[in-house]
Amino acid sequence: MIDEPDPAPNTPAGRGQRLARGLLATFFVGIALFTLRNFLPALLWGCVFAIASWPLYRRAEQRFGKGDLLPLLFTLGIALIFLVPLTVVGFKAAEEAQSVLHWIDDVRHNGIPMPDWLNRLPFGRNQAVNWWQTNLVNPQRLSKMLHSFDAGHGMAVTRQVGSQVARRATLFLFSIVTLFFLLKEGNDINHRLLVASHRTFGERGESLARQIISSVHGTVAGLVLVGLGEGALMGVAYAVGGAPQPLLFAMLTAVAAMVPFLALPTIFFAALLIMMKGSMIAAIIVMALGSVVIFVADHFVRPFLIGGSTQMPFLWVLLGILGGAETWGLLGLFLGPAIMAAVHLLWRIWSSDSPREHLP
Repeated sequence: MIDEPDPAPNTPAGRGQRLARGLLATFFVGIALFTLRNFLPALLWGCVFAIASWPLYRRAEQRFGKGDLLPLLFTLGIALIFLVPLTVVGFKAAEEAQSVLHWIDDVRHNGIPMPDWLNRLPFGRNQAVNWWQTNLVNPQRLSKMLHSFDAGHGMAVTRQVGSQVARRATLFLFSIVTLFFLLKEGNDINHRLLVASHRTFGERGESLARQIISSVHGTVAGLVLVGLGEGALMGVAYAVGGAPQPLLFAMLTAVAAMVPFLALPTIFFAALLIMMKGSMIAAIIVMALGSVVIFVADHFVRPFLIGGSTQMPFLWVLLGILGGAETWGLLGLFLGPAIMAAVHLLWRIWSSDSPREHLP
């Protein structure tokens, strides 16, 4: 073993050694990221779950003490939050699939009767009635339309959907495993991250880390909790208005409402089904109520919850959510605002008159 002291940091040899260590570390980090590239979404989801649940976990840890049981219970609880609604939606979708098959068989032989509300339309009544009678009342025309769907293509789509479900189930499992270890070793990980951040970036690095964490907390509240609230309100409206499967539509609305303005198509589709049952007034009320709920949530509640925790303007929040969703998919709903929060903090620091102004 060579026992030779390291060169002084300020000498050319010392600077060269630091550069070599930095390049070596960058190389191994790059190789590690490349090796784990297919599992990075699962790891990032585990980090999002851990950051979102960390304040509650810390309070539970202070009350009940440390150990392996508490992170296990938290992990199982978070897993059930996702698995229970998905299971309910899956059973409801299977029931609806059977109903749809029976409905297709019925309309193929008998056609779709024209609803009474078509004759009460204030404008375009004759055109709508003629189109319905020509295309939907006639069983032969409907049968041709239904036979136009390629059964082989349908089987291919089914296999592709099954493959995607299996892949996402595997990623979800790895996310849950990641969450368990992050909670279990969370205190040590936090300490080491703060030391590494302060050693590498100084005080600004810790400020950026806190800004990103605050953004994740605000995004969880602004997207997930607000989406669940919208789904609950619209579920009551669906049930009162007479929509088919109001629980299923409420869950779909809650999931869609996690993205700004995305719940509108689900609400309008539910209102259309209510209208096809002959309840035009109920359909109009559901559409109007849904529009008001989405407007209030997306223009007032979300900006307050997400932007308030990071002092970001609404435009930055909206760009982070939509841009992140387009670039990273569902994970981008949380990564996008976190990235924009870091950029916004850097902008405030660089454009500040005081070098310490705007530090969280």
